[in-house]
Amino acid sequence: MRILLSAVLLATGIAIAAAVPAVTDFVRGTLAAAGVPPTLFAFAAAPAKAPEGAHSEGDGHGHDKAPNKAEPSNESAGHAHGGHEHKEGEEHAEEGVIRMRPEQVAGQDIEVAKVEGGTLARHILVPGTITPDTDRIARVPAKVVGTVAEMRKRLGDLVKKDEVVAVLDSREVADAKSEYLTAVVRAELEKTNFDRQQALWDKRVSAESAYLNAKAVYTEAALRQDLARQKLSALGLNAAEVAKLAKQDEATPNASTLRQYELRSPLAGRVVERKVDVGTAVGKEGDPSDVYTVADLSTVWIELSVPTVELARVREGARVVVTPSQEGGDRRAEGKVVFVSPLLNQETRSARVIVALPNQDMAWRPGTFVTAEVEIAQDKVGVRIPKSALQTVEGKRAVFVRTEAGFEKREVELGRSDDDSYEVTAGLKPGEEIAVANSFLLKAELGKGEADHDH
Repeated sequence: MRILLSAVLLATGIAIAAAVPAVTDFVRGTLAAAGVPPTLFAFAAAPAKAPEGAHSEGDGHGHDKAPNKAEPSNESAGHAHGGHEHKEGEEHAEEGVIRMRPEQVAGQDIEVAKVEGGTLARHILVPGTITPDTDRIARVPAKVVGTVAEMRKRLGDLVKKDEVVAVLDSREVADAKSEYLTAVVRAELEKTNFDRQQALWDKRVSAESAYLNAKAVYTEAALRQDLARQKLSALGLNAAEVAKLAKQDEATPNASTLRQYELRSPLAGRVVERKVDVGTAVGKEGDPSDVYTVADLSTVWIELSVPTVELARVREGARVVVTPSQEGGDRRAEGKVVFVSPLLNQETRSARVIVALPNQDMAWRPGTFVTAEVEIAQDKVGVRIPKSALQTVEGKRAVFVRTEAGFEKREVELGRSDDDSYEVTAGLKPGEEIAVANSFLLKAELGKGEADHDH
């Protein structure tokens, strides 16, 4: 009987423990008096976990419960966390919108430009070789037989047009000068004699035959003088300067200039080749015919080989962008097509195309291999945007349109393109303003805002 009572009391204690969060002292005493070990109902002493959403004001039987201040309830924690999340994503409450004040836009160097129409340029890539402009290269020839007495310019020196670059010692020049000077003196003497005979004939003092003879001799002397002057001119000498130098030689006989022949540069440029040294014989068959090569490299040519299938689209005057063929070359320059050959190379089946390229800094050297982008067409488009304005967001191409509040992501559809721009066929209209520089910052800000909002 005692054992049965103990079992009943045990079952009763467990039921009470399950129903009442905390076992009262009265129950504890009753169970202990019945002989139930304390360990069997010790678990009932711990307060049961309140169900989610329950209030801790009381147990409904007049017994107050102390709230657990160490850990807030799940609901209160959720409310606090949700409030923080709303604050973080407040600026991106609307999908695709980035709220940004004007000073923030300026501070991040986000450049904004108005959307407009424009032109897309299509081109072909062809190889080419830089050569000197044949209109800007010249040789300094040795026009007379002689020996090089002076070389006044070194390789690479700059020269001006008509500047003396070398001096030859030439017997041929000395003979031509002497012949002219002699002809001048004889012509002057014969003119004096003719003038005297004419005066006598006018007074009928001398015979007519003497007058006519003096006239014939003077005419012959004048003719010889003219022939000698033409010979000097053929040698590139000025008769007046020769006569002037002859008078100087009379004052300084040891510094005769009769044998000296000055070589002058035919154009302004730079000495790119020096072919002789002092003492070299020039002018005769088998001797060097030139002493210098002078080139004006401020403009160079590019010879292109354009395939036959592309030739019909290449026009004279077309814009050409040139880059070095070697790896690592980052220079770019712009020229234009000045000549398209009507003849084809029989071996390569290509046509010769010449491009004129400015070269003020002398960076493009003849002989260099280059790659040329030859413009072959221009397409007018209604909406044209720079490539820097485009970003890929969630796998789609988009731009950021300026709004009063900041920027708005706008998906766009693209059409044709060139090296710098795209045609927009849908999503944008002319007149709208978009971010064209540092737009990746807006993409990053948009991604950050959406991540905070999802969280």
